[in-house]
Amino acid sequence: MATTHYKTNLKCNGCIAAVMPSLDAIEGLTAWEVDLASPEKELTAEINSEEVSEKIITAFSEAGYEASRK
Repeated sequence: MATTHYKTNLKCNGCIAAVMPSLDAIEGLTAWEVDLASPEKELTAEINSEEVSEKIITAFSEAGYEASRK
């Protein structure tokens, strides 16, 4: 299990709600949280493999948002 961090362009709880179903469906993503108060709107995620990191970035893209690993 590894903790990973991503810079996102999420701006509000509605944005989080838009990506939530996709993130919740990712196998190997065991927990995640977005800090909207941080300057980078940081997503912190617990993942069990590096492949999951790419799936997170893809899920953001498919929902119309951006995420990049820090």
